[in-house]
Amino acid sequence: MDVDKNPSETGIELTEAENELYDRQIRLWGLESQKRLRTANILISGLNGLGAEITKNIILSGVNLVKLHDDKLVSEEDFCSQFLAARESLGSNRAEASLARARALNPMVDISADTQPLKEKTADFFGQFDVVVINGESNEELIRIDTICRELGVRFFAADVWGMFGFHFASLQKHCFVENVFKYKVVSKPSEKVKCETVSTPVQREVEYPAYSTWLDFDINAPSYQRKLKRDGPGIILLRVLQNFRSTHKRDPSYKSRDSDIALLEKIRDELVPNSALNNDALGLLFAQISPAVAVVGGVVAQEIIKVVTKMEAPHRNLFIFNPETCMGYVEAIGVN
Repeated sequence: MDVDKNPSETGIELTEAENELYDRQIRLWGLESQKRLRTANILISGLNGLGAEITKNIILSGVNLVKLHDDKLVSEEDFCSQFLAARESLGSNRAEASLARARALNPMVDISADTQPLKEKTADFFGQFDVVVINGESNEELIRIDTICRELGVRFFAADVWGMFGFHFASLQKHCFVENVFKYKVVSKPSEKVKCETVSTPVQREVEYPAYSTWLDFDINAPSYQRKLKRDGPGIILLRVLQNFRSTHKRDPSYKSRDSDIALLEKIRDELVPNSALNNDALGLLFAQISPAVAVVGGVVAQEIIKVVTKMEAPHRNLFIFNPETCMGYVEAIGVN
């Protein structure tokens, strides 16, 4: 089926070595999808634990190029979940420290590092990529980059993990994809007991994904959202609290100042949503990046990137939340009619 068919994506031929390496993946999502992955260039900015998990999954999928970007240094906190940076790399740049282990995952992928501050990057830089993934940044910077990406037609993901809580937001503009629609077909004769079989039909769809700024316009005090709290929990409120903390204090909550930071989080929560369903216990689960949460959120983000590149199946539309209290994730449609 023709899904925005680009000869540069599917016209290439995989080598014998690539066919052997990606054999299981080709069986899963097909040769055309693997060819699309083989031409994809991905930027991953923020090589903390979440960035490392996304990087690992994307490199193993068999893309063409991965750019690892970070201007921060490896800290002791990173060793909670950042498995690409060796212990002896403490104090060195996180992107450069992650290169050796990242390259060992798949020698067929072009992997390089960039250490220039993200705020200095312009449209010329982001235009090199098919998908841009940013984590660990302020809302102001995320909006700036998303605006550039939308002008260039580049797919954008914002993601983050605090302790056991995480999220990602997909700003994919107008995205075309193919998904299978399943129907039951009666195969038995009229005189026999009814017997059915499942028939799969590929259907092309086109869906509009709003900009990241729509998340900031979302009213967490709106009655329509408050009615969902019992079912989904206060994850969206928690995300707003954490992003406000980062914008106000220019950092994330730290285990080194745990008690005082919890008090600051409580203050922000009470100002944003008086009498909130977000309890104090949840605020104690937000320090460093814990490996199980990183594995879940990083796996989901990588899965969504693969969906976008291969144009197979519908990506999440558009905010994914991982709840630290229930250890479950859910998707909320933000800015969607």
